[in-house]
Amino acid sequence: MNHSNGPKRHLPVMQALLITLGMVITTDILKTAPTVALNVGPAWFYWVWVLGGLASMAGALCFAEMAAAFPHPGGDYHFLRTAYGERMGFLFAWSRFSVMHTGWIALSAFMFADYVNAVVPLGRYGSGLFAGGVIAALVLLNLTGKHIGFITQTLLVGLLALGFLSIASAGVWLAWQGIEAAPASVSVAPENTGMAGFSAAMIFVFLAFGGWSDAATLSAEVRDGRRGIFIAMLGALTLLMAIYLALNWAFVRGLGFAGLAASNAPAVELLNRAFGAPGVLLILLMVGIAAIATINSTLLVGARTTYAAARDVPQLRRFGEWDERDGVPRKAFMAEGAVALLLVLFGSFTQSGFNTMVEYLTPVYWLFLSFSSLALIILRRRFPEVPRPVKVPLYPLLPLVFFGLCLYMLYSSVTVVGWGAFLGIGVLLMGALLLAGLSRLASTPRQALGQISD
Repeated sequence: MNHSNGPKRHLPVMQALLITLGMVITTDILKTAPTVALNVGPAWFYWVWVLGGLASMAGALCFAEMAAAFPHPGGDYHFLRTAYGERMGFLFAWSRFSVMHTGWIALSAFMFADYVNAVVPLGRYGSGLFAGGVIAALVLLNLTGKHIGFITQTLLVGLLALGFLSIASAGVWLAWQGIEAAPASVSVAPENTGMAGFSAAMIFVFLAFGGWSDAATLSAEVRDGRRGIFIAMLGALTLLMAIYLALNWAFVRGLGFAGLAASNAPAVELLNRAFGAPGVLLILLMVGIAAIATINSTLLVGARTTYAAARDVPQLRRFGEWDERDGVPRKAFMAEGAVALLLVLFGSFTQSGFNTMVEYLTPVYWLFLSFSSLALIILRRRFPEVPRPVKVPLYPLLPLVFFGLCLYMLYSSVTVVGWGAFLGIGVLLMGALLLAGLSRLASTPRQALGQISD
């Protein structure tokens, strides 16, 4: 990797930890907690969240070893390309560019706009204009330089964590006052039972924990040698699991398990019950902060993956340039923002729910995560001479167990969820067609061993 033309190690470890936390902590749990409760009984409710956190940590250990050994702004794009070849790397970069990152940016912007629309009517196309404005503003903010983007993200994550803790405090307040859980207003039958229910619940649990793999894109920018990324990833997931368990305890304590399963907005109901109207306003503020933090972190990660992939494709080299003055991949940022705005434009004329986006993103996510878990074994065998400051314990058992989990979740994401899963796979196949077209124009040069191991 050429250090004279690319990212420098400027991020303190604690700031990287907070940025990583911002990649995984979102308001998803405010939507997914009732769905999880609806698919598992109260005896298993907390355990599925613990299992999701521990499984995510196992995957993070695999990524931390690869990120420490092969630091690169492309993160898992670089791991996949080094282990499997340029075609796999290109398809992964395409999936992030067209399915996972830009789709998530548009979804988060629409979620923010919908909450604003509930308070201040924006009109028929107002939500789309508002969502597009938020994305454009954050792209422009990040173009001003690396320090502005990272500092903004750190502040947003700090505010978001305080907001989540305030929700948990509502449960503590109700317990302190001796107020019993509210009875459920309606009776809701479980959506699934047995393994089908467990599989459905785990899809939404992992959605709430998702995003930790994106932290690998910071591996070339974190200080403290090559161990900083390990501290950032594992520390963020530890904090996140503690926050999620506290939130779920507060939901059950304030609404009751049946009330949580029947709720469409558990945080609103809980804070309204504990603090009244000010609590509802707090939720609206939290949603806005969470949406901006999610969009900003996704832009930071997505632009770096696009930058790294574009450097390896001659026809796309213009997007693989790093602005040395501001320390950002400027053209990659603009490309990510442009595609996200196109999706916002498309979403303004169609209706798409939260669950449909879960269907769209989930299969592609688990497909590439399964490849990434095996990449660790391949890279150890292919490049044994590369120093590894961080090593996965119980090798190769832990990577193989995580690989098995990825295959199980991939199967569940296709069989349990709906038609949106096949739409996401279809977009991935479009990337394969694009790759075939580019291959006819010119072959992509392979990276030399010196570039990989540097």
